[in-house]
Amino acid sequence: MTQEVHDEIADGIRTLSIDRPQSKNALTGPVLEALTAGFRAAAADRETRVVILTGRGGSFCSGVDLKVAMMNGPGAIQGTARDRIAPFHALIRALRACPKPVIGLVDGPAVGFGCDLALACDLRVATEAAYFQEKFVNIGLVPDGGGTFFLPRLVGLAKAAELVMLGTKLEAAESLRLGVVNRVVPVAEGTAAARAMASALAKGPPRALARMKALLQGSLSRDFEAALDAERDAQVECLEGPEMGEGVMAFFEKREPRFPPQ
Repeated sequence: MTQEVHDEIADGIRTLSIDRPQSKNALTGPVLEALTAGFRAAAADRETRVVILTGRGGSFCSGVDLKVAMMNGPGAIQGTARDRIAPFHALIRALRACPKPVIGLVDGPAVGFGCDLALACDLRVATEAAYFQEKFVNIGLVPDGGGTFFLPRLVGLAKAAELVMLGTKLEAAESLRLGVVNRVVPVAEGTAAARAMASALAKGPPRALARMKALLQGSLSRDFEAALDAERDAQVECLEGPEMGEGVMAFFEKREPRFPPQ
């Protein structure tokens, strides 16, 4: 894994951090590959209960590193336009396919594909310095990390059109009001707030949480009857698994449940 992405795990919480502060954590080919590998590793690792995705140095992610891409420097993605988009989609797909809850800790800019990357997370904690901006329009491009999928479902079609077509900057307070983020905290409290949320999730039932994530994602394309069927199938699986027994036992013993890794 490149030294520009840190992959750390403690207490069931895996933290993936982009560390390219000189470019506001802009993305290169190796960084994309490392993040994708990190999410795939998290998906396969029984000890990982939750993932925090963040950036170091006061930025979340400023999208693709245009200097590297346009100058074809080290780390540039080679090939046709379609080839160059593929690693970005591989990352978004790996994040969404990871059965563990993913928390985006957003400090500073989440711009362009960085905005889409934050929107792809299951939950978002923002600092007061955070902002989101679909800046593609400024260089004659369209969102290509799922932004046109996530934004209308979060903020409605008209607001999504404003954010995408005008490239409007969405500050932290407004992102909370619109439901784009779950928490806004002072800059100094960002890590602690994300870890507190992650710790609560890490204590939860991993099988049930994975099914909840899948159900919520699927709800975006299912009708009501299909949603009920999917819930039934997931519930049967949970009823027949070990987590319910532990949860019920803990309830009667008046203690916190100790759910095993999945």
